[in-house]
Amino acid sequence: MAKRVAVLLSGCGVFDGSEIHEAVLTLLALDSHGAEAVCCAPNIDQRDVINHVSGQPMPEKRNVLIEAARIARGKIEDLSRITPAVVDALIMPGGYGAAKNLCSYAVDGSRAKVHPEVSRVIYDFVQARKPIGAICIAPVVIAAVFRDTKEIIPTLTVGNDPKTVLDLSTMGADHIECSPREIIVDRKNKIVSTPAYMLAKGPAELYIGIEKLVKEILELCESN
Repeated sequence: MAKRVAVLLSGCGVFDGSEIHEAVLTLLALDSHGAEAVCCAPNIDQRDVINHVSGQPMPEKRNVLIEAARIARGKIEDLSRITPAVVDALIMPGGYGAAKNLCSYAVDGSRAKVHPEVSRVIYDFVQARKPIGAICIAPVVIAAVFRDTKEIIPTLTVGNDPKTVLDLSTMGADHIECSPREIIVDRKNKIVSTPAYMLAKGPAELYIGIEKLVKEILELCESN
């Protein structure tokens, strides 16, 4: 039976939502490996809306679930319906939405707060021993979930940006640097991460790391 993998989106567009290349290549890799992608997102307002031409804020509101549905071609679930009982794994693409909408890392750094539904899903998947993939900046969300607990110390990668690496360590996670063509596997907690556009120069290089992450996630599903 095909594995069902929740793909947690944070909007649509690198500056205020999910990084579209990372999201679409994750969906491509899952489909290529025979898995069923279950796109999902929290039903909340975005922190901000950015004009992707000028890079400037726009005076309007947008909903994360509605915007993420653009990537999902309309087939998307409210995050509140996602549990370890209905899917086999969870993958989070990057983009500023992960740091703005899924958590507050973009403004609060190492003291970031995680949206309660996002925190619930991540914690439940780790407790259920079901694998989680984190792409690009998304590992900071995982680090923030477990910042104030001693029971889980995730091993993650966010590339080599000094401030982000320091923040990750400050939140109590172990950081290992790697290239965008590689992945870091935390076998104890079943967490897989790759730097993606934190370091990747383009979609071809990006896909190498994402495809490896997806393949590892599906292999970890079999070890449950």
